[in-house]
Amino acid sequence: METAILPNGLRIILRHTASPVVYCGYCVAGGTRNEQKDEYGIAHLCEHLTFKGTHERDSMRILCELEEVGGELNAFTTKQDTVYYSAILKEHTERAACLLTDIVFHSVYPEEEILKEREVVCDEIESYNDNPSELIFDEFESRLFTDHDLGHNILGEADQVRTYCHDNAVAFTKRYYRPENSVFFVDGDIEMDYIVSLISRLTSDFPMAEPIINTKLTTDMMAAPIPYTPYNDIIHQPTHQAHVAVGNRGFGMHDDRRHVLYLANNILAGPGMNSWLNLSLRERHGLVYTVYGSRMCYTDTGLWFVYFGCDPSDIDKCLQLVRSDLDRLIDEPLDEAALAAAKRQIKGQIAVGYDHRENYAIGMGRHFLHTNECHSIEELFIQVDGITALELQKMASEVFSAATMSQLTIMS
Repeated sequence: METAILPNGLRIILRHTASPVVYCGYCVAGGTRNEQKDEYGIAHLCEHLTFKGTHERDSMRILCELEEVGGELNAFTTKQDTVYYSAILKEHTERAACLLTDIVFHSVYPEEEILKEREVVCDEIESYNDNPSELIFDEFESRLFTDHDLGHNILGEADQVRTYCHDNAVAFTKRYYRPENSVFFVDGDIEMDYIVSLISRLTSDFPMAEPIINTKLTTDMMAAPIPYTPYNDIIHQPTHQAHVAVGNRGFGMHDDRRHVLYLANNILAGPGMNSWLNLSLRERHGLVYTVYGSRMCYTDTGLWFVYFGCDPSDIDKCLQLVRSDLDRLIDEPLDEAALAAAKRQIKGQIAVGYDHRENYAIGMGRHFLHTNECHSIEELFIQVDGITALELQKMASEVFSAATMSQLTIMS
């Protein structure tokens, strides 16, 4: 991988891949956690509105410019960033870069489009609220980070979103949509000199600036002054299944323990059908269709949880089985053979993930945005290989302790 910094502070990261398809885009360090209390949901709304017109392009031209040559244009908002990206044949790289740069840095947020798009977002909010298997994740995280800037959901509340206008969108994007607060990422058969020249020309109207690199280096919030009180809450709404999430706060991007938690989560409830909880809850007992674990790493903290959906009468049994497998990691170190097998599996999954170029390119850009670091697959393998059974056990005793575990259930 290669990196560069433009005089206006924009950082560029490139991975060379021998392919006729190029993936590229902008990562902007402005997400849900950057919103003020009176603008919850504005980051996500701005993501929608960024496609609605610039000084040079109207919304229809934006929608068609890449589509008409077989390309794709998309975006999403997270707690820490907003990402705009494209997939395009190599010969249309300049077209994609011009379009992306224009919408990210020169959108005008026309009032008439905001009136329409607010309702689109409100429909998205209501659709999300109607799906408890998705809603539970935001609700779980919001409770886990109560009174913290991570403790509100990405979409916002419909009543508040309906109040936003042109001035709100301009105020938020003026704060964060700037080259020095962004990264341009590329994955494809492209030379860095070409990309630097192209993006320099496209962003030449911005003044010189130093890049903004997040300096929140607190390793985790379990040791931070912000209090955390484990909770056990139930949300009642009409649903056939019970949806359950159990978890805890985890580790941030600058904490090496995040790799240990990554491995532990993969053992317990990763995508493999041989994960402990899939074997226990589904294969041996037939209690669930879906069970999986997930972790999120933010700049200063993180979270980990296991989710499953089951018949309401089976909740206690499922929780007992989850607790049993968590205690297996706490009570004694994995033996040498089991640890080696777990490492082989996760390294294989990492390698397969590298072949999903769009996901890899976006992940590369986001990681570079927040840490100013880029890691090869070989470096990741070294980190995995360095994890010891005692480190795994120690981490499990911290994160998987019953005393600090939170639980959220959505059921009728």
